[in-house]
Amino acid sequence: MRIKAIFVNLKFRQPDLSTDSKELSLLQPVDTIFYKCKMCLGVGGMDTSDSKLWTKDFIIISAANFFVGLTFYLLMTNITVYAIEEFNASQSKAGLASSIFIIGALFFRLFAGKYIESIGRNRLLFGGLSLFLISVLSYFPVENLNLLLFVRFIHGAAYGVCTTAMATAVMDIIPRKRLGEGTSYYSMSATLGTAIGPFVGVLISQHAGFTMVFAACTIFSLTSIIISLFSHIPEARVNKKQLEDMKGFQFKDFLEVKAIPISIIIACMGFLYSGVMSFLTSYTMEINLIGAASFFFLIYAVFILISRPFTGRLFDIKGANPVIYPALITFALGLLLLSQTRHSFTLLMAGGIIGLGYGTMVSCCQAIAIKESPRHRIGLATSTFFICLDGGVGIGPFMLGYMIPIVGFRGMYMALAALVLACVFLYYILHGNKESRKQGDDYATSCR
Repeated sequence: MRIKAIFVNLKFRQPDLSTDSKELSLLQPVDTIFYKCKMCLGVGGMDTSDSKLWTKDFIIISAANFFVGLTFYLLMTNITVYAIEEFNASQSKAGLASSIFIIGALFFRLFAGKYIESIGRNRLLFGGLSLFLISVLSYFPVENLNLLLFVRFIHGAAYGVCTTAMATAVMDIIPRKRLGEGTSYYSMSATLGTAIGPFVGVLISQHAGFTMVFAACTIFSLTSIIISLFSHIPEARVNKKQLEDMKGFQFKDFLEVKAIPISIIIACMGFLYSGVMSFLTSYTMEINLIGAASFFFLIYAVFILISRPFTGRLFDIKGANPVIYPALITFALGLLLLSQTRHSFTLLMAGGIIGLGYGTMVSCCQAIAIKESPRHRIGLATSTFFICLDGGVGIGPFMLGYMIPIVGFRGMYMALAALVLACVFLYYILHGNKESRKQGDDYATSCR
């Protein structure tokens, strides 16, 4: 213990071991010896002052993201029924009232990611949140279906802008050494929205009507603005040349190229998961498990909340591959179990396993997208990631709808499980192989 105390008090710096260093201090061998001794004794390494995760700004932005997500999912579960009951909309038009929100978010994420650094993160965030609140208030005077579709599109646009701004800001707040853990915790705020939003939405619509649903959404939207006022949104450290490079209208000015490989993976995951999100109710009605289906997403969220802290830490310590490969296999097993379920217990178990697999994929792939991208292009990387995710979720129900009449619900979920396993090889090609080489190089460096 006395030896450990001596090493703690010694102020030897971490040596510069980079190959780019042109000048080597005469004291560097001594610094190297004492630094490695401190590491072995467990008293060196991460500077806790630069690695603090639970800052005031991180907590506030996560809370604001929760209330925005809560509003989104609360409306998503009611808007189809609202369109049918209030405006006698057909099933297809009612479905459009739901999906046009995603179209608006998808379209405006392109521009939010491109202009976030030139407009400013703070202005874009509060502009998006303000438009989000105005959109919610616009539901009250809606008198026809076309106006409802317009409001839904604008609401989706506001959602795309403010969530891109919040995610960009929080990714800059999270220490790079704790990116996996921080992203996992931040994603939990949206996960809580997926669990609580549908439940609250159904409860209010059944006992108080749609007007109270819009009133609750107004309160949640206003709350997200108020609490965001107490946060400090870090602006990007961008020089004039970098800013000028981002003002063009080329492909790289709208999407972050380095984030595209992992975003392709998350687009596939969103496509496959949309089969669960969109057709679970119809499937459980067919197999007479509609009562248990109301708890499916609650169990899904609980498993995500339990696993996120561990998977995030594992990502930071061991890298992406030890997390992604098991998550893909877990997701496939969950879909396979869902395809064969005949009892409430197995249905809910499938929900938990799918949450463990798909939920881990979303947070870890987002962390990879940010990690692979330059710091001044975090906004573009964030929008690229969510554009691909939203695109997969949006296209999925339309394409999978053609499969169901041919193979049925069980056949569809079995096919989705097989496609998830195929994504293991796709991930290896797009990122996994690169990650393995990087881990090998890091290990070789640490052994020198």
